Amino acid sequence: MTRPRSSLLWLPALAAAMFVIAGPFGTPAQSQTDPVVARVNGTEIKESDLKTAEEDIGAQLPPMSPEAKKEYLTTYVADMILVAKAAEAKKLGETDDFKKKLQLARTKLLMEALLQSEASSAVTDEAMKKVYAEAIKDIGDEQEVSARHILVESEDEAKAIAADLKKGGDFAAIAKEKSKDPGSKDSGGDLGFFGKDQMVPEFAEAAFKLDKGQVSDPVKSQFGWHVIRVDDKRAKQPPTFDQVKEQIQNFVQRKAQAEMIQKLRAEAKIEKLGEKSADPAPAAKPDAKPDTKAPAKK
Repeated sequence: MTRPRSSLLWLPALAAAMFVIAGPFGTPAQSQTDPVVARVNGTEIKESDLKTAEEDIGAQLPPMSPEAKKEYLTTYVADMILVAKAAEAKKLGETDDFKKKLQLARTKLLMEALLQSEASSAVTDEAMKKVYAEAIKDIGDEQEVSARHILVESEDEAKAIAADLKKGGDFAAIAKEKSKDPGSKDSGGDLGFFGKDQMVPEFAEAAFKLDKGQVSDPVKSQFGWHVIRVDDKRAKQPPTFDQVKEQIQNFVQRKAQAEMIQKLRAEAKIEKLGEKSADPAPAAKPDAKPDTKAPAKK
């Protein structure tokens, strides 16, 4: 197997310093659950060290097989150990600048650890189902229509098609023959169910005024001239819980983190010295509630 290119190309200096000096390496006892995978001048590298290294470089890892990834990460960690030991030999870890950076990195890691803990503990079935119930309740009495349309370039052509349809013409057949909309013409102009805010305003306004089975007069939009037929109407259907589960989870996590930060700020005494500064930045807000709308405007 070809040795991966030097992991020093990916080496974040501060992360490397933290990784080595915080002491994940070098425990002499071999563990069956955390086996030693390599030694660098006597310093052991364990499976858990490779996992931590993978979390450190994250998306920077190129696609590769599990075996190649293990070799890559082993090289990455080995390079960190070698470079860090060389830095220690030059007493670079004893400088004031390094100590300040190390303290800042430790503070950041502690912050991230607490935020992750808060996010994990916030995600419960009860919390997620509550957010889902509130989100779909906001749908209220919104309506959807199921409609077909035929899109053409000129008003005269649209008028001729509308007249033909009102005499009993086959909507699906005419749509397949004459519609310029590549997304719906092959299905006879069928757009399925949609809400009023999912289409351009002129189209939506006309479609929602039609009764079931009614054909519109020509309607102009930025895309051309439409002839619309409404096939059905119903109350808007919310997405299932599983369809928005990931959005709900993100919302619950971010909400818990933001509330924790706001609570800590409220309980803290923060003094800002020197020149008058701008208002403090607000705590990170959670993502918007799960989107209960269907796809974007056509």
